[in-house]
Amino acid sequence: MLETLSDILSRLQLAGTLYFRTSFTSPWGVAVPAFENVARFHFAHRGECMVRISETGETVRVAQGDLVIIPRGAAHDLFCGYTTDPTVLPLDRVLEQSGFSGHGVLVHGGTDDARETQLICGHFALARFARHLIFDRLPSYIHIRDYGSVAGGWLEATLRLIAAETGAGRLGGDLVALKLSEAIFAQALRVYIENEGPDRIGLAGFADPQISRALDAFHEAPNHDWTIEKLAREAGVSRTGFAVRFSDKMGVTPMQYLTSWRMQVACRSLIEGEMSISEAAHATGYASESAFTRVFKKEVGTTPAAFRAAH
Repeated sequence: MLETLSDILSRLQLAGTLYFRTSFTSPWGVAVPAFENVARFHFAHRGECMVRISETGETVRVAQGDLVIIPRGAAHDLFCGYTTDPTVLPLDRVLEQSGFSGHGVLVHGGTDDARETQLICGHFALARFARHLIFDRLPSYIHIRDYGSVAGGWLEATLRLIAAETGAGRLGGDLVALKLSEAIFAQALRVYIENEGPDRIGLAGFADPQISRALDAFHEAPNHDWTIEKLAREAGVSRTGFAVRFSDKMGVTPMQYLTSWRMQVACRSLIEGEMSISEAAHATGYASESAFTRVFKKEVGTTPAAFRAAH
């Protein structure tokens, strides 16, 4: 599954940004604004906090060692868990009052140093045109308790290394932490899908051993002449059984999934590569430029040439 997730995230141009490491002392509260095409994350390195999703009012306690991800960049509040009436200030005002320059540690809050909360916060931006049902099916937030232990010893060590690197002032430290955090994001999605995915349409296929084998094969070679029969063979089930099982677990038919993902591959090829439209058609499994253009326009809403010109 991790190979398929890595392919999805790289094709969607996932790019991470660590935007602060905190030292928040009680009482404190920060309102983080909404932002499109990003997934935000907060890791509780020391202490704890509360996270409240502004749109839904959902509130979750994030204990030391926990990770919370806001998959679609919704506005949310971070605040002290030790007070019943926190003062939540807009992030811009907190940055201004603290004199935070974008480097080092964001220091904010009251005088109760005994209840310090250290968070590692960041976001992962996706390409503006990026689409994949895995993001559409995720909940408003993902909360993984004791994340280092759940994901394995290597991850716990990685989180400690990120905490050491961010704000330490060492040469290349922020870059090291950034690249490590991108790996953690993929791992976090895998942990969530393995634990919660089987019960969520659109994610259940990634948690299903047979469906995931077919997805792995397709993502490895999206330009292959795939049919339902060939995908079923990869999954090790009958054609009919595979089609029904795929649709039930993913919420789309196998060919709908293939077509949608091929267009994502085409979008990136047209923007970043030096491919002609006919080459992009071949790279995504279409025998003719006209057939590719027809499908592209239906899925993306414009022609390949117009899309490339616009981006």
